[in-house]
Order: sequence, then structure tokens, then C-alpha cells
Amino acid sequence: MAFTPPTLASETIAHIGSFPIRNSMVMGWLAMLVLITVALVIKKRGLKMVPRGLQNFVEMIVEGMFDFFDTVVQDKKQTMKFFPIVATIFIFVITSNWMGILPGVGSIGFYEKEHEIAAVENNIGIASTEENTETTGAAEAGNAEVPKEVFIPYFRSAYADVNMTFALAIISVVLTQIYGLMALGFFHYSGKFFKNPLKDPIGSAVGILELISEVSKMISFSFRLFGNIFAGEILLTVIGFLAPYIAPIPFYGLEIFVGFVQALVFSLLTLVFMKMAVTPHHEQAEPLYL
Repeated sequence: MAFTPPTLASETIAHIGSFPIRNSMVMGWLAMLVLITVALVIKKRGLKMVPRGLQNFVEMIVEGMFDFFDTVVQDKKQTMKFFPIVATIFIFVITSNWMGILPGVGSIGFYEKEHEIAAVENNIGIASTEENTETTGAAEAGNAEVPKEVFIPYFRSAYADVNMTFALAIISVVLTQIYGLMALGFFHYSGKFFKNPLKDPIGSAVGILELISEVSKMISFSFRLFGNIFAGEILLTVIGFLAPYIAPIPFYGLEIFVGFVQALVFSLLTLVFMKMAVTPHHEQAEPLYL
């Protein structure tokens, strides 16, 4: 059995019209389905004043997250404002990461020839089976290179695709700017980015750097999460190929921990940046009295 490492990009497994369905996208939908199902089950059972079972477990998680985030923000009103988006990011990322190590993810799929994959990616027609068979036979008869078959998994960890991480990073950064504008007003908030270069050349240069740093957050956010999840995917694939029975077990535990840490880091950084965005920017330091 030949070793097939995970590809850097996710793979297209189907089309809805001209819209490609990718295996990482399917895992993202499944993660959302799990979270929505849990919410609907709790709603159907009704919220009780003395929670039990699933409601008790969910309330424990939500209350624990709120108390933890409040220790970072140090302002309960601001914590209540940021909590819905930050908690949603944490829960969705950790659910997607942990679902990425379930049995069958990355290991159940189908084989396609390389030229067929290129045709699917470019959304062009694929030759009929008879034509493909004739082409393959002619290639074998002429000692030409036969198209290599590539394994395409049906399911792949959602955040092993940089498109998913980049989309989440855009949401985080854009909402941070919106919170800053709402809290400080347009002119006060934009004042830290745009200053008159004639009156304050240094402040103007610093403002440009601040603007660049805000844009670069999307890149750092997306590649940090993508790099860690993709590296874990490769690690599990390699260990599973070399020693498929006992050896991968400790690494699955490591991936559970990494999935938790990456969800926590992404949500905490979002929270810190939101807190910084709504904090008034003082142009001049207060005078120091001796």
C-alpha cells in the first residue's frame, strides 16, 4: 500500500451546479449540524430553573467560559457584548477540530486519476469512460505514463483548509473594527490610523503601521490555525501508516489537546483585540508630576 500524504488544499468531492462541494466544507457543515442539534434538543426539553443532564452540562460550559473571559476583559458589560461572538468562535473551532480526528475522517473516500481531478477542479467536462479506457490502453500499449490515481477523502478536518481559517479570521477582524467604531465613534477610532503628516509625521507613520497590523491579523490568525491543524493531520497520517494500531493513540490525545489550545488561542486573541479596539486611544500621555 503506497503512502498518500494529505494535500495542502482540500479536495472537491461533488458539485451543486457550478458550486464545488469540498471535503473540508462538509466537515464544517457537520460541526454546525451537531451544535444546532444540541441547541434544538435543549430548547425542546425546555429550560428548567434547576438544570439537569444536558442543560446542566451546557450551562456549566457557558458559565465557565463567561467567567474566564471576564477575567481577561475586567468589565462585565463589555464581556456581555463580546461573549456571543467569542464563545461561538471557541465552540465552533473546538468542535470542528475534535470532529477532525473521528474514525473515517481522512480515511474513507475514493480514487481518481490526476487528469480527472484537474477537470473537476476547473469545472470542465470529463471524457466518457470508454474514451478514458481507450486513452489508458493506448498509453499502456505505447509505454507512456499512465495517469496516477489519487485518494480523495470524503471528509477532512474543516480547519485543515486555509479558506475556512481565513474566513473565520475575516469575521474576527471585521467585527473588531465594528466594535471599535461603535464604542469610540468614527473620527476618534479612525484617528489612530490617519493623522495629518504635516502636523504629526511620526504619528502618521505609526498610524500606517497600525493599519497594516490590523490587516495582517487576518493572515496571522488564519495561518496559525491552519498550520497547526494541517500539521496534526499529516502527523496522524504518517504515524497511522508506519504503526497503525497502538502507536497513534498518544498522538490522538495530543491532537485533542492541540484542538482545544488552538480554539482557545483564536478566541482569546479575538477577545483581546476587541477590548483594545473599544479602549479610548489617548494621543498624549498625562503629565507626570514629581
